[in-house]
Amino acid sequence: MRQQAASKALDANMANQRHTLTFVTITVFIDTLGFGVIMPVLPEFLMHLTGDSLSATSSIAGYLIVCYASLQFLFAPIIGNLSDRYGRRNVLLISLFAYSLNYLIAGLATTLWVLFIGRILTGITSATYATANALIADVSPPEQRAQNFGLLGMAFGLGFIFGPSIGGLLGEWDIRAPFFAAAALAAANTVYGFFVLQETLSIDQRRPFNWRRANPIGMLAQLKKYPVLIGLIIVMFIYNIGHHVYPSNWNFYTIEKFNWTPFDVGLSMGLVGLMMAFVQGYLIRIVIPKWGSAKTAVIGMTAAAAAFIGIAFASSTQTLYLWCFVSAFAGFIGPAVAGIMSNQVPVNEQGELQGINASIGSISAVIGPLLMTQSFALFTGDQTPIYFPGVAFLIAAGLTLTALVLFIANLRQLPKNQQ
Repeated sequence: MRQQAASKALDANMANQRHTLTFVTITVFIDTLGFGVIMPVLPEFLMHLTGDSLSATSSIAGYLIVCYASLQFLFAPIIGNLSDRYGRRNVLLISLFAYSLNYLIAGLATTLWVLFIGRILTGITSATYATANALIADVSPPEQRAQNFGLLGMAFGLGFIFGPSIGGLLGEWDIRAPFFAAAALAAANTVYGFFVLQETLSIDQRRPFNWRRANPIGMLAQLKKYPVLIGLIIVMFIYNIGHHVYPSNWNFYTIEKFNWTPFDVGLSMGLVGLMMAFVQGYLIRIVIPKWGSAKTAVIGMTAAAAAFIGIAFASSTQTLYLWCFVSAFAGFIGPAVAGIMSNQVPVNEQGELQGINASIGSISAVIGPLLMTQSFALFTGDQTPIYFPGVAFLIAAGLTLTALVLFIANLRQLPKNQQ
């Protein structure tokens, strides 16, 4: 009887794991799909609202990202701690609903400040990826976390296969249509989660909410308990600053240098998403068990740096697509490092860890887009002494190489069985 009861409990746990992983994967896919839909039309939409040039509106796009990221930095620790106290489900659903409102507000905007209101709302409640990571950590054994984190990357890649392609097509019809499509997708995802998502953090695993820990400074202070995490977080912070060149600069860069249309931008992002989905959804499950998370991350950072340099100096569309293929292997980095970090903390602090990651990511999202968009504007404006649209990608390469050196140095602190 005991064996039967234990077997049933094991089957129930496995079923819950499958359902949670499926929902989280679909959630991130739909969320990324909504984000990807608006990317091809954003430059033209900003020029329509402001009447400014492409070079000038690239700076505005950077400010929109910074507005979102600054508030996410302030509120992500609160959201992460709330998920450790009250569970993951409600936190994630509120975040998804806020995304829907943001896209709706953007689609209805007739002035620039309305766009900023939407980004403020989303920045305050943003918790999709942090909570999704915590959900995966809740239901995954330590040895499977890196591979399961790869599912998020796969979903992200699939979202970027269809999102930009759909956005490019819709943008040819009406410049506001992609925003309304994104709002509808986020709303549908909220409804889907309301009926399907089950709580993964049991009552006995929850911990009291503490305001001292629910702020960026207090949360970062908790890292003293896990000194090995400090170095890894610094590595990801530096790398993410460089990686922000894609969402902040890709559309502006390709329009400026290659005279692409929104459809061209959407098609290229869809192709990158397809390759990223293959790397994170399939290839990473072969590579990590064979080589370990640490070596996998090193391969990813090396490929990312090479791709940034290649894209910066690309002279044709064909060359650009070649380096896009190389850049797909950067998909190894996030899941591999996230798996290493997650294995350092207990289950009832996974939400806090993901909140820390979200806050650090938000700081990089403040610095990265500003650095990249301002660099692009400086080297493409009418008064530029040197015309070089690829400057932001060259900066990203330097940051990635720095992160790679620091990551290799930090590996010495990790036991061999955790690499």
